[in-house]
Amino acid sequence: MERAGEMKPRFWFWPKLLSDLRGYRKADFFSDLGSGVTVGIVALPLAMAFGIASGVTPEAGIFTAIVAGFLISALGGSRVQIGGPTGAFVVIVYGIIAKYGLANLMICTMLAGALLFVMGLARMGTIIRYIPRPVTIGFTNGIAVLIFSTQIKDFLGLPVENLPAEFFEKIVALGACVTEIHWPTFGVAVLSLALLIFWPARWRSRVPGSIVVVILGICLAAWLHLPVETIGSKFGGIPAGLPPFAFPSFDWHQLPNLISPAVTIALLAAIESLLSAVVADGMIDDKHDSNQELMAQGLANLVSPLFGGIPATGAIARTATNVKMGAVSPVSGIIHAVTLLLILLVAAPLAAFIPLATLSAVLVMVAYNMGEWEAFRLIPKLPGSDTMVLLSTFGLTVMFDLTIAVEVGMVLAALLFIKRVSDATQVTLLDDNTAREGDYQPVDMSEVPQGVLVFRVFGPLMFGAADKLENVLLHARSEPEVMILRMRKVIAMDTTALHTLESLHAKLRKRGKHLLLSGAHTQPYLLMQKSGFLDVIGEENVAGNIHDALARARIILGEAKEPSY
Repeated sequence: MERAGEMKPRFWFWPKLLSDLRGYRKADFFSDLGSGVTVGIVALPLAMAFGIASGVTPEAGIFTAIVAGFLISALGGSRVQIGGPTGAFVVIVYGIIAKYGLANLMICTMLAGALLFVMGLARMGTIIRYIPRPVTIGFTNGIAVLIFSTQIKDFLGLPVENLPAEFFEKIVALGACVTEIHWPTFGVAVLSLALLIFWPARWRSRVPGSIVVVILGICLAAWLHLPVETIGSKFGGIPAGLPPFAFPSFDWHQLPNLISPAVTIALLAAIESLLSAVVADGMIDDKHDSNQELMAQGLANLVSPLFGGIPATGAIARTATNVKMGAVSPVSGIIHAVTLLLILLVAAPLAAFIPLATLSAVLVMVAYNMGEWEAFRLIPKLPGSDTMVLLSTFGLTVMFDLTIAVEVGMVLAALLFIKRVSDATQVTLLDDNTAREGDYQPVDMSEVPQGVLVFRVFGPLMFGAADKLENVLLHARSEPEVMILRMRKVIAMDTTALHTLESLHAKLRKRGKHLLLSGAHTQPYLLMQKSGFLDVIGEENVAGNIHDALARARIILGEAKEPSY
């Protein structure tokens, strides 16, 4: 819903913040303050957990939430979007670091940021509409499974030094030492997960469960001196402040290898951020600017690595929390980033006591919540084509790579879409049984002269259905002197179908026969006109309706005379 006095975007770069600050009231600020502080507290354990799970330090996750979160809110196209590190990137970032190293991850992130900015600049924000839901569900559930697999080690306290990035290698490595569970670690993880699951819903809006389990973990590690691995024992604690601005080292020879992972990061960031913005729109009855959002995401991913950050995007769970807490403008997202910065400056020493098992439990909960598991239960009720796309995308995400999964999923979805469109296109011979079926211009078959066959074409004439037009003569009971294609229900035609139409006309003309068209819609008509086909067939042979076409057929057969004007 638009606020009173809201300014409309006038330039190619116009953040929502600029519109919302006009008419911004004191009451709005306090609403944003409450929601921003709450979301900042919620984001703290998540940012650390995402950083650790991604193969970097916990502070890298916090730096990302601060820098990228600030820029996404200040420059974005959504009123309540919260940006930062998300679970969707965990497996991708871990794999890039394992293969190319941390410095090249920073380069990949900056390349992805540049690509996102260009996508927004090129007005490609509507890209989300072209990704089928089975593809989205497939890779989201696949990422959730991969996140869960990365947390088994810390959840059970298994002594695995270097966990492989590949799924099956990882499972083999974990399975080899599954009998060596560290029971104090496992106990802390189970207790934390149980608290997250059973934390009363009525308290979650005021005191998030993730913060409660972090405080519980600190108490267990610091006061009871449980022998569990903590952020301090693993990483040496968290620095109290942002790192200095610095460019990552860069090797030009590695650039060709970094293009593919950069595209993966950009693709996932675009999908996640726009999905999150759509969810937010539904919650606040608003409309985000998808192109502005992509540009903001791009700038955030360009700048975040310069402060030691990792890839960032819109976070659906934190955005939903922001809305539920009463956020009314992007100011709440800015306050969320400032809250994280203040916590980093004041309470960084306490973070050293947070058990990794506690953060592992938080990520297990994140993995469960991000997956749309209901889709698997509904598979028997889904069309076979959607099931194939969903399971293929899911399996490829888990076993190989997100980029491959989305590419294959999109190709499968496109091919199946083409098949559906082709199946919907029909070319039927008009006879006594079909002449009046669902037609507001019925044809009396007694009006059709001997030697004339009328074919009704229904649906889009595209390359997938062009063969139906090509085979039309094969299905005729006899070769006609005049063939009429009734095209008033063909709303679209491509060049492949046009070529087939040209071939059909050439075959008939070679045999001394005639092709007439009736009722062509604007797009097919303009295509035929632009290509020169109307000059070939003769505009007099393209009638506005079936009755005019039949009249033209009688003239060709010599049963009527040309009208005189």
